Parts: sequence; C-alpha cells; structure tokens
Amino acid sequence: MTAIYIICFIAATVGIFFVFGLTPKQINSDVSALFDKRDNLRDLSLRSRGKKRKSRVISELEKIKRALTDTGKGAHFGIACAVSLVLIVAGCVLAMAMDNPFLIPVFAVAFALIPFAYLKRTIRVYDTQLKDELETALSIITTSYIRCENIVTAVEENIGDIKPPVRGIFETFLTETTVISPDIVGAIYHLREKVRNTVFEEWCDTLILCQSDRTLKDTLMPVVSKLTDIRLVNSSLKTMISENRREYYVMVCMVLGNIPLLRLINKDWYDALMYSTVGKLVLAICGAVVLFTLIRMLKITRPIEYKR
Repeated sequence: MTAIYIICFIAATVGIFFVFGLTPKQINSDVSALFDKRDNLRDLSLRSRGKKRKSRVISELEKIKRALTDTGKGAHFGIACAVSLVLIVAGCVLAMAMDNPFLIPVFAVAFALIPFAYLKRTIRVYDTQLKDELETALSIITTSYIRCENIVTAVEENIGDIKPPVRGIFETFLTETTVISPDIVGAIYHLREKVRNTVFEEWCDTLILCQSDRTLKDTLMPVVSKLTDIRLVNSSLKTMISENRREYYVMVCMVLGNIPLLRLINKDWYDALMYSTVGKLVLAICGAVVLFTLIRMLKITRPIEYKR
C-alpha cells in the first residue's frame, strides 16, 4: 500500500511540473520577481523605523543570489531552486517509504537546503580567495599610490602582479579611466560597487577623499591592514571552530547511531520506536532538533567579518 502512495505522489508531482511549466529558467525568473518587488511607501517607512523586516529566509536567498551574480554564476540560482523542489519531493517520498508522516516536513526542509548549502560553501571558498588576493592587491597598490600620488599609475605599475579574480576588477578600472572617461572619482565609485567587502569599500571611500586632499593618503595603509588583522584572527580561531564543529558532528552521529544500535540491543524497543505512533513522533522531534541545531551551529561557527 505504501508503494502505491509513493507512486501516486511522484506522478502527481511530475504532473504539476509539466502543467505549470516549471523549468530552472522559469523558477529563476519567478524568484527574481519576488526579490525585485519594490516596497510601497508604507513598507519603507516601517522598515526605516525598524518595525518591519524581511524574513530570514528571503534575506538569505537574496544574499546567495547576489553573491552568485557577483561571481558571474547567477544562472546557478535558478538551477538550485529547481533541484531544491525535486529534493523536497524526494524527502517526502523517503518519509512515506519509512511510513512516518511526521518526518515529511523535517525531510522536506533538510533536503531543500542541500543545494543552497552547496552554493554557500562554493561562495565561501570564492570569498576566501577574493579576500586573500584583495589583501595583496590593495597593499601593493597603496604603496605605489603613496609614492606617486596617482591611482591610475599605481594600478598600472602593479596590474601584472595582481591575480584573478581581483585582477579583472582593476583591469576594468584602468579601461574606464584611460579609454572611457577621465573621471577618477566616478571610476572609483564604480570600482567600489564591484566587490562586496567592507574593508574594500572603506578603502575606496578613503581613496575618493584623497583625490581632493592628498595629505590623507597615509590613512590608506591602516585600512588595508584591517584585512590582515581579520585573516590573522580567523586563522587563530580556525582550530577552535573546527573542534566545536567536530564535537557537534560526533554528538549527532551518536544520536542517529543509537537507532540501529537499539535493534541489536532490544528488537522490541526498536519496533516501538520505528512503528508505533509515539515512536514515530519521537523520531520526527529528534530530526527537527538536529536540523535546527545544525543551522544554528553553522551560523555561530562561521568566520568573523569586519563591519564599519
């Protein structure tokens, strides 16, 4: 009987996909329309007073979509949404196969987060590489700028020593200042918008001030040193964070490992846990607690960021 329910559920889900024409491109456009929806005057007023905020889910999805767009992989967001929908169905099917309806919401949420967790990990690796190259690039460019007091000349002298992905950003800056427009301040504003990093934005703001007051050039190097300080602090905390994560994963494995171990110890207890209504509810509660604590653990143990 369970197999019939599963087949019917899968057939109904596939039918919904075909009827509504749900493709990665369509899903991406629908989600983008949701994010690009402009707030009315009342919403803006409430948000300015702190009485209305976007939900955490929408905020996190916006961050992921914005980060993918910045890295030139904006199309992957629609694919992730489509895969997430498919995995929600897979989670529901798995819960039904286990004959435990209480696990359906737990498995659906857990499976839906898998593609976005992969995207966030990919973005984190890119951000780490970007920060490392940004620290080197800003350091050598600032040193040259303090000597020559010309940011275009400073970038031209060091562009060969800058590595991707930062090199492409400064190459665009050189193209704009030498070919398109001689407006240095406007080019720095455009440069500032290409990297979402607080220290880099502060460096660009200071550099803009230096265009009207050259005596402020000595304030650039202390700004660049903040990247080094952040890297050193994260390096010192890396071992501690890894140990905390390892302890958490061990505890989760112990909790989940008790289920098959219970079958070896006492089969009646195992049957009561797996097949009785109370046992199924206990499994669902344990799964929800593991999922909630996993999300909180990943949020608490992420690397620190500098905020102005």
